[in-house]
Amino acid sequence: MLLIFLRHGLMGTTCQIAGCKNDSPSALAEQKLCVLHFTLSLETSCGEMRRETALGNAPPERQREIMRFITEHGERLARVATSGLHLTDDLKARILSTFLTLMNLRENLDRASMRSSFGRSGHPR
Repeated sequence: MLLIFLRHGLMGTTCQIAGCKNDSPSALAEQKLCVLHFTLSLETSCGEMRRETALGNAPPERQREIMRFITEHGERLARVATSGLHLTDDLKARILSTFLTLMNLRENLDRASMRSSFGRSGHPR
């Protein structure tokens, strides 16, 4: 029994979203969210950041913050996905979709950076 605890971590807290009775896996203990609500929250945040960066007006410091967000949350999502939790096929699909959202945000940020560095005329600023 102790070996299982050490290997898979503790599912000690319930998701903080009102009405949700799912447990928060150890990889999401800091967020206090179940896998479903973590992915939903991540999708929402990525959408907001994608809109923020779409015009290419995000200052370099904000771009670095977004890059850190993508890295940290991608790593956390990978830990959840590979932790040995028994995930339903729907949750597995949602996790994969959320990885794709993170990747698309990264590409969007790269394109926005290219647009802002070259301007409309195609010449470097």
